[in-house]
Amino acid sequence: MAGSPQTPQVVRAEFGRLYGTPPRTFRAPGRVNLIGEHTDYNDGFVMPAALEFYTYVAAAPREDRHLQLYSLDFDQGRLIDLDSIGGPPSDHWSDYVRGVAAVLEGEGHELPGANLLIKGEVPIGAGLSSSAALEVATASALLGLSNLELERKEIARICQRAEHQFAGTKCGIMDQFIACFGQPGHALLLDCRSLDFELLPMENRARIVICNSNVKHELASGEYNKRRADCEAGVAYLQRGLPAIRALRDVNPAQIEEYGARMPRTIYRRCRHVVTENVRVQSAAAALWANNLRRFGDLMFESHRSLQFDYEVSCPELDLLVNLAQDSRGVFGARMTGGGFGGCTVNLVDEGETEAFIETIRREYNAATGLHASVYVCTPGAGASEVGE
Repeated sequence: MAGSPQTPQVVRAEFGRLYGTPPRTFRAPGRVNLIGEHTDYNDGFVMPAALEFYTYVAAAPREDRHLQLYSLDFDQGRLIDLDSIGGPPSDHWSDYVRGVAAVLEGEGHELPGANLLIKGEVPIGAGLSSSAALEVATASALLGLSNLELERKEIARICQRAEHQFAGTKCGIMDQFIACFGQPGHALLLDCRSLDFELLPMENRARIVICNSNVKHELASGEYNKRRADCEAGVAYLQRGLPAIRALRDVNPAQIEEYGARMPRTIYRRCRHVVTENVRVQSAAAALWANNLRRFGDLMFESHRSLQFDYEVSCPELDLLVNLAQDSRGVFGARMTGGGFGGCTVNLVDEGETEAFIETIRREYNAATGLHASVYVCTPGAGASEVGE
């Protein structure tokens, strides 16, 4: 799946109809995480790829200190006063825009008022990071109108802080980072502690196929917080024997086995997932450099089983999608992606087998669950940019 090449023209035309002036247009992509789940908040390694569908923000300055927003997707507008921009999350899509503006202003970057029109191609609620795409596109637009230039790492940090403070989601930095730094044809290996990264080439014969289970179990948010607490408890146990460690990122598999017996069994298994997942991410990077998609796919299946049995964040629908993929021709690997308890799987599929794979997944998933899987075929796309005429 790729976004429509006509979207920028549609956005500019709608902006002119609504506001009566020509805009500048900015965009930022959605993303999928190929491997490296629940490692980001443990200072670990992740491997996302930007996707070729985008959130667009068309923008033009106005004379006062207001942001006038309009979303084509929600058919809603909202007026934000830059001089009274604070307040708690309101559970409204505009919080992401308000948050980015507030963090920029709070760091001393005075913004002009602006008219903004927003159009998203990133599926909302599919775990493909529509929120980060909106944040980064908004930051690009506001900085562009202000004639301000910031390093992309700083833009990613600002957008992460906006989501923490104004949307109430304590996310890692992966989503905002890949929205800034994605490159066509490449995945990105990110060290979530140092923010050092490496671009990894992906073979043209492989397609990223995302299968949305279209389920989201209600316990997701509470269980996510429990997993973070389990990891923190595991670090406290491990520091008794390994006082130099700061996070699970600093522990290797031999150490988790040596010291794991001292932990409660559940905490040990949570820590084992994170420690072994970091190793898998680095092994997956080596596999991509070697053009070894079979090895990469094996690591994806291993990742899923670790998330299923050690971290316990999968669900029957995700397990079914992975099992169906494992039995399908042309599939190199598959795993759940995202926080868990529903959402999507990511599959690496041979280009020539993609259509047959999609047909199988849709048919067999529906037969087993009565649900319909939404399927997106993707190739790695570019990070945030301004879109010319």
